[in-house]
Amino acid sequence: MILDAGGQSSDTKEEEMRQAAAGVPYCLGLNDVGRLVFGVTNFGRVGVGRGVVARLDCFTGVLAPLGEYPKGSNTTYLYKGALWIGAVVGRDTLVTTANQFNNDNSEMYPVFDLLHRSVVDFDSPDRLEAVSEEDFVAVYVDTVARGPYPTFDALEGRRHKPLNLEVTQRSYAWSYGHTDDFVIIVFEIRNIGDKVLRDAYIGMYWDGDVHPGQRLLGGVEPWGVKGTTGGRDDLSGYLFTSAVTRGECEFMDTLGIAWTADNDGDPLSGGGFQVPHVAGVRFLHPAASNRPMTYNWWVYNYSPDFDFGPQSRGKYRFMGNGTGTPYGDRRFYWLLSNDEVDYDQAFARTIGSWDPVWVMPSQRAAERVVLGVDVQQLLSSGPYVLLPGGSISVPIAFVAGEEFHSVRSNFSSNLRNRYNPDAYYRNVDFSSLIDNAVTADWVYDIPGYDTDGDEYRGEFVTCEGETTYFRGDGIPDLKAAEAPPAPRFWVTPTLGGLKIRFNGTFSERTKDIFSNLIDFEGYRIYIARDPRETSFSLVAQYDRENYDKYVYSAKRRRNPGFQQLEDPFTLEQLRCLYGRGTDPCSDSGFDPLRFTSDYPYVHPRFPDSIFYFDAHDFNQDEWGVSTPIRKVCPEEPEPGPLDQARPEQLTAEGLLKYYEYEFEIRSLLSSVPYFIAVTAYDVGSPQSELAPLESSKTGTALSAYPNSQSAEAPDKIGNVYVYPNPYRGDAGYRDAGYEGRGEEDRSNDRVRKITFANLPARCTIRIFSLDGDLIRAIEHDFDRSDPNSSYQEWDLVTRNTQMVVSGLYYWTVEDEHGGVQIGKLVILF
Repeated sequence: MILDAGGQSSDTKEEEMRQAAAGVPYCLGLNDVGRLVFGVTNFGRVGVGRGVVARLDCFTGVLAPLGEYPKGSNTTYLYKGALWIGAVVGRDTLVTTANQFNNDNSEMYPVFDLLHRSVVDFDSPDRLEAVSEEDFVAVYVDTVARGPYPTFDALEGRRHKPLNLEVTQRSYAWSYGHTDDFVIIVFEIRNIGDKVLRDAYIGMYWDGDVHPGQRLLGGVEPWGVKGTTGGRDDLSGYLFTSAVTRGECEFMDTLGIAWTADNDGDPLSGGGFQVPHVAGVRFLHPAASNRPMTYNWWVYNYSPDFDFGPQSRGKYRFMGNGTGTPYGDRRFYWLLSNDEVDYDQAFARTIGSWDPVWVMPSQRAAERVVLGVDVQQLLSSGPYVLLPGGSISVPIAFVAGEEFHSVRSNFSSNLRNRYNPDAYYRNVDFSSLIDNAVTADWVYDIPGYDTDGDEYRGEFVTCEGETTYFRGDGIPDLKAAEAPPAPRFWVTPTLGGLKIRFNGTFSERTKDIFSNLIDFEGYRIYIARDPRETSFSLVAQYDRENYDKYVYSAKRRRNPGFQQLEDPFTLEQLRCLYGRGTDPCSDSGFDPLRFTSDYPYVHPRFPDSIFYFDAHDFNQDEWGVSTPIRKVCPEEPEPGPLDQARPEQLTAEGLLKYYEYEFEIRSLLSSVPYFIAVTAYDVGSPQSELAPLESSKTGTALSAYPNSQSAEAPDKIGNVYVYPNPYRGDAGYRDAGYEGRGEEDRSNDRVRKITFANLPARCTIRIFSLDGDLIRAIEHDFDRSDPNSSYQEWDLVTRNTQMVVSGLYYWTVEDEHGGVQIGKLVILF
């Protein structure tokens, strides 16, 4: 019998859950699309740890690494993490943990197989349900009291007592240059029991272990029972806030990052470091802003003197073996809920007997932890109330940052040989970790983006008269990157061609969701014979004139040379920076392309500043000259805001004429439809290694037939014709590309077609046998502006859903005015 949180039997639901969990394999999915690589499981653990339960990726069979960063570096930044949930149930204080320290136990059990989805897996039927490039979805429960990996409450002298929870865990990862250093995991926690869970706290337990290599070794080391190739000299801490830049505005943002790094980065004899980076975990907004964060760290050890964790004077608590490692649900819950943020590990020796907040640690313990130890951490948020059937959603990001260490003597000079933790902190760099943590928050909930349409766009500040949003509207977005909005466009058939008109009012005026700057770069026009992504071919392009700047750096140890440090510059910006004369901005003779890697620019006042320029993209920015795309209203002055435009500045669709463009494709076959796409793309960010992003081709593509006999589609019966006529089954239409394009999975008799052309927009087509039997009736009903209004395909299937047989057939077309045209066609199989 299974016990619920109050100690009462609840056989039906919990027995069903137990049976479901018993038949589902423990599984791990490997997040490896980005630079931060680690496994997520379907039982609440993050990372491999000892890996007795799950070490191999369930989908590929690949051995999962121990939190590798960057990908392929053979380093470790995460040993394991786990979800902890605590609550008060009746008179009980209970905690469910997906894993604890130095063991393989779990109080969570999977009830469904781990699911994998990806927006870039074009062959997967689940692609449309995917959110990121690498989604993993798991569902697990804590209702199994006697599972295969049991735990025992040393304080209460009993087995684990469930809270009756069901957790749906969704993880998301991306490969973009600005989003490949973090993984977002959203935990949806639901109370499936019949008891109220009061004062509930959600925590992420974190054991970093930063060291070179991946292999776990056996043996016992003096500061715990876990033997590894390293991870016994780590430092940890907590970042409260940081200055953040968005657009042109800088402000202080709440971060709440629990971080871990190697104490000295393990310097290499030839220069550089083996593990110079830093990793951490944070709650994302709104979970991070609605409730206070609690952060605790501790060191596990057999000896009570060295089993140490910070303790405040007002809430001092013995944890079972010392002041560090918690034993039993009540001590787990105390760590989850104590509303304290521990001081950073490096400052342990600064806590004296006079400290008004913290209990002074023993000298031996303090001296040891400031040099680096195998540290455990817990970051938590609460309290929540979970009614029966109620749920909460908690988003967490696992984040890494580059180049935390850069000064080789920092640790030895400021922590080991002499004690100056403030100087140590001045010589480490959190900027990359902070940037990535902020980006993770913005990916989850985009600042200034009204997700649910209620006109609330989040929190903002005003800088230099401009409103800058730094927080979202509280509704998850989970968008890692976004191209400029695609232009609105129209396709009109011409005689043997297609005329394309498009308007970029929003493409050229919409700010990037992350930089808060307009980053529009250009347009591309594509043509295809079928709507598959790979079928589209580029026929015309426009892109703004801008230039990439490459700066020479001799300080790069491994590869001295030119590198791009900034986003592209406009010609005007470069002239103002490097032009000659009293007014350098007006120096029309300055040509950035004169300077190459062989003949670079050397700054006259700063001879160590050496750089050259290259065109960013093709700089095809002269309408109708360097690009075949033409401006419809070339004399139209650049307008102000759309809502302040005068009627004469607007098109019939209410868009600005200034952004109206056209292009014509000629010499097309009138017997086949073409698919046209017009996309917008941004400048990208070479500085953050983000390639230019382009709006979807397939999502907005329009199909059209070029006109064959006139430039205008008829409005009544005129000269309707049918092709191919005769239709021959052995003519190889499919091999020639006239049938079945993009339908390779269908047989030949399922892709056949005969086309009626030169139809009025509204008419009825009827096909008859020689005996006068009606074979098929087709209602042709299009808006006259539709480029396909004069064409209609027939799949050679009868009204009884059977394939037609060889023979002679009559057809009629009757327009809405009562006019009728009669013809005949031959079908030969």
